[in-house]
Amino acid sequence: MSTDTRAARHARTDEVPVGHGHAHSHGGPVPPAPWRTRVVLALLVIPAVVATALGLWALWPSAAAVPDRVPVVVEGSEMVVATVVGPLAESNGDTWPTTEDATAGDVEIRLADGSTSGMQADARFGLEPGDRVTALFIGDFAETVSPYVFMDHQRDVPFGLLAGAYVLVVLLVARWRGLAALVGLAAAFAVFVGFTFPALLAGEDAMGVALVTSAAVMLVVLYLAHGLTARTTVALLGTLAGLALTAGIGAWATGAARITGASDEMAQNLPLIAPGVDLRGIALCGLVLAGMGVLNDVTITQASAVWELRAMAPHAPRRVLFARAMRIGRDHIASTVYTIAFAYVGAALPLLLTVWLLDQTPLMSLTSGEIAEEVVRTLVGSIGLVLAIPITTAIAAVVVPGHLSGHDDAGADVGSDLGEPPVTSSGDREPRLR
Repeated sequence: MSTDTRAARHARTDEVPVGHGHAHSHGGPVPPAPWRTRVVLALLVIPAVVATALGLWALWPSAAAVPDRVPVVVEGSEMVVATVVGPLAESNGDTWPTTEDATAGDVEIRLADGSTSGMQADARFGLEPGDRVTALFIGDFAETVSPYVFMDHQRDVPFGLLAGAYVLVVLLVARWRGLAALVGLAAAFAVFVGFTFPALLAGEDAMGVALVTSAAVMLVVLYLAHGLTARTTVALLGTLAGLALTAGIGAWATGAARITGASDEMAQNLPLIAPGVDLRGIALCGLVLAGMGVLNDVTITQASAVWELRAMAPHAPRRVLFARAMRIGRDHIASTVYTIAFAYVGAALPLLLTVWLLDQTPLMSLTSGEIAEEVVRTLVGSIGLVLAIPITTAIAAVVVPGHLSGHDDAGADVGSDLGEPPVTSSGDREPRLR
């Protein structure tokens, strides 16, 4: 063997081995967690389950406390689905009791029964023949040429196709685990609609609603998607810790930064419909819920990383497992932090463009209105995310079972696991693979 080859192999001393150098270092499936470990994990999770159940019971709003839903249309009017035929041939401005040019954008529509009528539509909507639209029929204008008003485009067909493609791809790639994840997603939205939204509208404590919602969703989603295992429980504990930190930091940040939750026009109108709502509390609740998905992603990844490292290096000390898994965690932090920021830029691009056109300093832009709320949400969520990674990794390194032989990790020979490269029969150390 050449000197250069030996030097290259010796230089790669901080990487995971391809193989093992002796009979007691072969990797393989990680054994199930000992019963004592499972008992300890249960003792940690059961209080969270009990607290979540009690929170649901205490914060569940009565039907009388939830504001009545606001009718979309007044009596005598109705929403209909119609198809655009083309420009309206007959249009008389005198018959439309609004402004002078109210019929400038009138189009002919075909209703579900096959009849045709006129619909008032602004030219900026760019309607074309064949478009399916939602139109509002105004009973007071039934005798006019255009008794219908354009409300929105019909999007059920493309939405259905996208949803079908999403489900199909998830099932083809992830199979049964993907199906379980979809069921968990449906259960999460059931929690939002059945508990979170009514509780917030009824004026229940927003911090309590946020923590109970996130805990309930994570309990369902994690165990459905990843199974009832020690690895999943570790990820759950790390997620709950991250959510608690996010909520605590968020409570301070929303107060210190004077986040009122009223910067959005729709939010300002909400107290008119539901007088009991707390806009600042809703902003805090949204902050916690916004970080829930990404937090779950990083914690399950870190737990899985520790288990996979243990499978490759069954004799490695737990401190080494923690250190190597944190290398993965640091990469995950780097990518996830800017993922959150980029997601906001994409979602709020029109707002950001509008603010950019204003002649003010970047600091004034970042600390004003809706942008300030999103900046706080991004920063607080990122802090909780970053802190959850070492917490989850530490729990996983302690909980992950050792090798099957039952030897204590501290006395194991780790030269062929995650420490020094194993020595071959020729006296050289084997190369390592990143």
